[in-house]
Amino acid sequence: MLVITNAWPLPCSRLLISVLLLQCLFGAPVLAEEEFYEVQVAEPYLEMHTGPGRGYPVFHVIDRGARIEVIKRRTDWFMVRTRRGKQGWVRRADMELTLTPDGEPTQFAEAAFGDYTRRRWESGFVAGDFEGANIVSVYADYYLTRNLSVELAMSQVFGNFSDALTASANLLAQPFPEWRLSPFFLLGTGAIYTDPNVTLVNEQDRTEQISNAGLGLRWYLTRRFILRAEYQNHVIFQNKDDNQEINEWKAGFAFFF
Repeated sequence: MLVITNAWPLPCSRLLISVLLLQCLFGAPVLAEEEFYEVQVAEPYLEMHTGPGRGYPVFHVIDRGARIEVIKRRTDWFMVRTRRGKQGWVRRADMELTLTPDGEPTQFAEAAFGDYTRRRWESGFVAGDFEGANIVSVYADYYLTRNLSVELAMSQVFGNFSDALTASANLLAQPFPEWRLSPFFLLGTGAIYTDPNVTLVNEQDRTEQISNAGLGLRWYLTRRFILRAEYQNHVIFQNKDDNQEINEWKAGFAFFF
């Protein structure tokens, strides 16, 4: 059962998190580029994709014997550039068939912590407690810098007296991205759709605005996998004179790419 209390629209906790987010936004360092190195195509050809994934089309083929520069890595995909300036993405399995300038087979390590600190995308599944009700959530993050990301999340709440569906857009600040166990702060807004059980009298479906403020921890486990745990405080701006304040706790797993 949800607890209803009077809540300030902008509590002190939200003000503090806003300050931390601004510090990360304006004080965050730019992602450093990796030092370029060169490999030689040893197979009959090497396919370049427009993006780092199998779903991106092949737009160029590099012939055997050509030399390419490795610009950066995103998990199991590498951005490369030919001597004529064409730039695209090659999967790790194909890159391991290339040769070093000395003619030795090229070797690349599995996705590791360095890839985690340079990630651009993160997606995950978390579940927990929404003021006494069960909640499951899915989310996707895009990293603007190493310290700051934007997040889209959707959640389903299963309560004794009503169910709810939420959608939110959040801004996340991670002050210490180089830590394996790293804290983060969250601030955002969204909407909640509440569907009361049919047994309730004089209750109707409703959609209301919701604000989010919270903090959590990310723990890099291995390769592409992350454990995420968080607490969020929500304020539902109801049509009535009073607002509803909700506490949420959840944890789950994510992967990055």
